[in-house]
Amino acid sequence: MSLPQNKILASLGTANRTARTAETHPLTWRLRDDGQPVWLEEYQAKQGYEAARKALGQMSPDEIVSTVKDAGLKGRGGAGFPTGVKWGLMPKDESMNIRYLLCNADEMEPNTWKDRLLMEQLPHLLIEGMIISARALKAYRGYIFLRGEYVDAAIHLRRAVEEAKAAGLLGKNILGSGFDFELFVHTGAGRYICGEETALINSLEGRRANPRAKPPFPAVSGVWGKPTCVNNVETLCNVPAIIGNGVAWYHALALPGSEDHGTKLMGFSGKVNNPGVWELPFGITARELFENYAGGMRSGYRLKAWQPGGAGTGFLLPEHLDAQMYTAGIGKVGTRMGTGLAMAVDDSISMVSLLRNMEEFFARESCGWCTPCRDGLPWSVKLLRALERGEGQSGDLATLEQLCGFLGPGKTFCAHAPGAVEPLASAIKYFRSEFEAGIKGSGDNRKPVKGIQPNLLGERW
Repeated sequence: MSLPQNKILASLGTANRTARTAETHPLTWRLRDDGQPVWLEEYQAKQGYEAARKALGQMSPDEIVSTVKDAGLKGRGGAGFPTGVKWGLMPKDESMNIRYLLCNADEMEPNTWKDRLLMEQLPHLLIEGMIISARALKAYRGYIFLRGEYVDAAIHLRRAVEEAKAAGLLGKNILGSGFDFELFVHTGAGRYICGEETALINSLEGRRANPRAKPPFPAVSGVWGKPTCVNNVETLCNVPAIIGNGVAWYHALALPGSEDHGTKLMGFSGKVNNPGVWELPFGITARELFENYAGGMRSGYRLKAWQPGGAGTGFLLPEHLDAQMYTAGIGKVGTRMGTGLAMAVDDSISMVSLLRNMEEFFARESCGWCTPCRDGLPWSVKLLRALERGEGQSGDLATLEQLCGFLGPGKTFCAHAPGAVEPLASAIKYFRSEFEAGIKGSGDNRKPVKGIQPNLLGERW
């Protein structure tokens, strides 16, 4: 099954219209201008699977791991953990020959659609990255755990897998190397918590999507108790270019001042003139991203705040736009880079309403496994609703700040709750008067925010 050839994909955007070359845009240079998928014949004509041939024919697994580690590739899903280090955690014992590579394609972070672009339009890039990565990890089977709502991506990935099988690029004795690797596309059931790698593993096994206690880490005991490595879509898509072009080339892509290497899919949404996603070098400033690529705010709107990388990152102010877009660069101004897809908040939006909307989403998506998250997030929703109506009590703001502490890093079973309260804490820090207005009953004339998704909370809280 495939999409009609005249269909313009939803992920078609500014990345397709940006000037790009193989030397400067390793992730997106193969994109078609019309937004249609790049299938096997065209992909191979654009140097596709050449890196896989090199990895399988000329490099040992340890050499692949060392190359990725030396390149400094970090996870692109939001955590930013060094990929080569993660691969190095897999057991060295050759007798542990049942190993798995999982691709985390459960892209459910609000305001994030970068992986969707790659899977819908460049499915073979992901497959090639997984073949090379599986060889490095000595994994014989892989799964792409895909967000269930990504129907087009599922269709394209399954077609690309079949094309790769028919061409001898998946299955037994790939490219005559003696390496065997099977790959399957598994669609999830629509749970945000599956972005956490052990919850993803539980879901893949058919269990409730709760995070697992660590240790043991997935590298020791993952899917069905076997050594497992979980990597993000964009992370895996970086691997072919690193193997094909080398470490020095990869290091040279980033701009001066950046401690991260390579390029990153970055974007801006909100009431900007040119919302979209672009492949850009680490080290570019948020101001360049906002003004030169997103085109600044639309006429009649002023930038009030922005998030650098998804709903789970803290809010920043316009004066923070000069921060460089890399992990430590955004860390210097008080939050995380996250996915790198920023959101602009305009001056018509009430921060109380916006945060109520976000916390409703996070409360609904909690797996309920640990008490702070299960009870704390709905409590924050209840307080924010009261503040939004102008019915807040004198101690509500202090309670919200306490909740931000109780649900912070190290206080919960996984990172869901800490990510949920980071935007809340920063909003209170920078826009305290708006929250205080809900206590005083003076109200706020800014525009309320409707739900990120249909509100299923009802009258529960």
